[in-house]
Amino acid sequence: MSASLFKGFAACEASALAQLKGDWKPTSNPTALLVGNYIHSYFESKESHEKFVDENKEAMQTRSGAFRAPYKHADKMIEVLEADPFFMNAYQGDKEVIVTGDLFGKKWKGKIDCLNLDKGYFVDLKTTADIHKRFWSIADHKWVSFIESYDYVLQMAVYTELIRQTFGVDCTCFIMAVSKQDPPDHAAIYIEPERFQERMEFIRDYQPRVQQILAGEIEPEACGTCEYCRTTKKLKNFITIDDLID
Repeated sequence: MSASLFKGFAACEASALAQLKGDWKPTSNPTALLVGNYIHSYFESKESHEKFVDENKEAMQTRSGAFRAPYKHADKMIEVLEADPFFMNAYQGDKEVIVTGDLFGKKWKGKIDCLNLDKGYFVDLKTTADIHKRFWSIADHKWVSFIESYDYVLQMAVYTELIRQTFGVDCTCFIMAVSKQDPPDHAAIYIEPERFQERMEFIRDYQPRVQQILAGEIEPEACGTCEYCRTTKKLKNFITIDDLID
C-alpha cells in the first residue's frame, strides 16, 4: 500500500480498482507530472536531473533541442527556490529515501524527497497551481487549502510513521511548495503533528474495506463524478436540483 494508492481508493473506489486491474486509464496530462519530476530530479542531484532529461527529452524538447515552454517555466520555479537561503538551508539531507512499515496489519511503502535524520526532520517538495488557492471541501463543508484538498496531511502522517519504523527516529514534517504562477510563489509549510491522528484513524478504519475490495470480496463504490465515472456513467433515475451540488 502507498499513500497515493490509498488516496485513490478514498476518492473513488471504482476508478482506483479499474486502474489497478488495467481496465481503464485516465486521460492524464503528462506535462504536469513531468514538470514536477523535472524539479524533483534537479534538487536530487545533477546526475539524476541529467538522466531524467535524457530519458524524457522527446516529450520535453523540440526537434532543435530547445526546452518547451512548461519546462522553461519549471526552470523559473527552480530558480525561485534556489535563490532562497531558507529553502536551500532546509532542503539538506538524503534524497528519494525509501521507507517501509506496517500500518494496521498492512505493509506500506513510501519515498521521502529529503530526509535529514541527524536533525530529525524531512521535507516533501510540492508543485501546485497556486499556493493560496482555496478548495471547497464537501466532507467538511468549508474552504480548505491545497494541502488538505489533496490530503497531503494523510501522506505526511504515513511518511512520519514509516520513517519511525524504518529508522527509529521521530521526524518533524515540512512541505516546501512552489507554484506554477508567473512569477512563481513559494512557501515553507509546517504541518502540526496533531493533524496526523485523525488521518491515521481514517486509515485504520477504511483500510479493511480497501483490502476487501482488492480481494474481490465486495464491490467498489463509484463516486459518480470523476473521469472514470463520467466515462462509464449510465442513467438510472432522476435527481433533484440539490443533488447537483451535494
